[in-house]
Amino acid sequence: MTAIRRQAGLSLVELMIALAISGFLILGITQVYIDNQRHYLFQQSQSGNLDSGRFASLLFEQYLSKAGYRRDPSIFLETAFPRRPADTDCLEFKEGATITGIATANTTGFCVRYQPQASKELDCQGEASELIYDKATPGVVPANELMVAAFKFEPGTGTNLERGRLLCKSLNAKTPQFTEQVTGIADMRLDFGVTADTATAQATQYMAQSAWTVSDKPIRSVRYSLLLASRPGQRDSDDVPVLLNNWLNLSPAAVKKRVQDGDSRRVYQVVSTTRTIRNLMP
Repeated sequence: MTAIRRQAGLSLVELMIALAISGFLILGITQVYIDNQRHYLFQQSQSGNLDSGRFASLLFEQYLSKAGYRRDPSIFLETAFPRRPADTDCLEFKEGATITGIATANTTGFCVRYQPQASKELDCQGEASELIYDKATPGVVPANELMVAAFKFEPGTGTNLERGRLLCKSLNAKTPQFTEQVTGIADMRLDFGVTADTATAQATQYMAQSAWTVSDKPIRSVRYSLLLASRPGQRDSDDVPVLLNNWLNLSPAAVKKRVQDGDSRRVYQVVSTTRTIRNLMP
């Protein structure tokens, strides 16, 4: 008599249960991956914003610390820095003035001038000064040998909010032209600290760069704020973050509309500081 062999294996019910459990596990793992990816992109965006803000701060620090530099500090500012008439890039520099406003209307920026600290010093365009020092205290540096640099903010157009950039132009260069220094800037604010007393080195009040004119009080410090922006789509929600909302509340209508129209769920960071022109200190 032939024995009947029973087949062993999974029943349909067991198979369906196994598939259901596997599906839940896959969904959980996928969600963890998506969350990690979203967190990584956010961190990368913030890292890019911080890098751009840090580089811009270093750039401003470098040139604002040079403003009014004299290799021979015994020479009066009015002698070291004679009047320089306005041109297409910078407003007039009065006698002794080492910072002035940008000449282009409706543009955020400023101009600085200083004596080269060393022979063949490089400007912001990477060109070397023609001045060569042959002694420690050379006396009065010729006016045409003074280093003059113009900085301005150029906003991104349309939806390219993150393509706003900080430009610099050396008026000493053989072919002066604005060159990109930092990108990723959505907006920039600039205030001048001024004082009514020319003998006082400390600023007594601040006024917007756009409101300052050469007939106003002398500039003693510069306060700047930068709104850094990432690529679009890096923010989880369409809700306006508090940081951006605070920035927009203090912005003119045209700037507010430009930033809001170009938002597209970006990640933002703000960098702000004040720099006193130390070379004007008594």
